[in-house]
Amino acid sequence: MMDKLQQLSAPIGRLLLSMIFIFSGFNKMTGYAATQGYMESMGVPGMLLPLVIALELFGGIAILLGFRARLIAALFVGFNIVSAFIFHQFWLDASQINPFMKNIAIAGGFLMIFAHGPGAYSIDNSHTRKSSV
Repeated sequence: MMDKLQQLSAPIGRLLLSMIFIFSGFNKMTGYAATQGYMESMGVPGMLLPLVIALELFGGIAILLGFRARLIAALFVGFNIVSAFIFHQFWLDASQINPFMKNIAIAGGFLMIFAHGPGAYSIDNSHTRKSSV
């Protein structure tokens, strides 16, 4: 029973971590101009937006599927920490403490994927399932 719960926790965890980025990447695409303007108002060059969208959308899907999960997780660790400090400056605006800590907590979740891999039911580990059958 516990083995099955541990196996299921990995894909469910990847789903929960990836959802925010898949939706966010899609929303940035549909609200491109507004997102670009916001980034620029925070001192981030708007020309970086396509890279942000690609990481959020395609990186989110990769994490969901467990494809190149350690590499993508490492990118998301950095992305979440950098964006926390740029966009959630709680030292200037106390209302930003929860969004700041959310980004830091998400970075922690990705750090776990980086350290331990994507777990069961992932593309990265599909070869181990086939050899054990």
